[in-house]
Amino acid sequence: MSYADFLRAQTLSKPELLAWGKQSLVADAPGTIPSLPLPPMLMFDRITAIEHNGRRGLIVAEQDIHLDAWYFMCHFSNDPVQPGCLGVDAIWQLLGMYCALRGALGAGRALGCKEVDFFGQIRPHDGVVSYRVEVRRHAQMQGGAVVIGDGTVSVDGEAIYTVRDAKVGIYPGIQYTDYPARSANSNGGVLNK
Repeated sequence: MSYADFLRAQTLSKPELLAWGKQSLVADAPGTIPSLPLPPMLMFDRITAIEHNGRRGLIVAEQDIHLDAWYFMCHFSNDPVQPGCLGVDAIWQLLGMYCALRGALGAGRALGCKEVDFFGQIRPHDGVVSYRVEVRRHAQMQGGAVVIGDGTVSVDGEAIYTVRDAKVGIYPGIQYTDYPARSANSNGGVLNK
């Protein structure tokens, strides 16, 4: 798809999400679009709504639950449940996507959240997990972007987690594109020292 079509997207399919993860979705990007993880870390199968309203917005996604999902095999062998931290990561993934869809270029990084409440769980025989992220503030700055939002994770229509004040930043020039070679970006540490 063209970069103009990418910025206007209101939904995204699984093949489009996978192409994004491989950096092959957009043919004419003016720079590096923030990456999406590939499976198994990609936590949704489709984006069903993307809305922009000034500094605010909305992004909604869904994940189909499969009996043999990788996390059920190890968490826990006698009591399979999707780790709640994966739902939190999904909220961060969606916020990074939102920045990219607003034109941010660089690499996305989760910057934290203020509050996470778990009051339910995702089991192997559940059907669909829904992620709804209300973007409370998006700011595009020279050299990056930041977004703050509140997320709700639901399973089969029932809310089971909330994440408040989740924050993601987009940073240019920190991508580690020559992995596994040692290079300027091959070590971690504090961002923007």
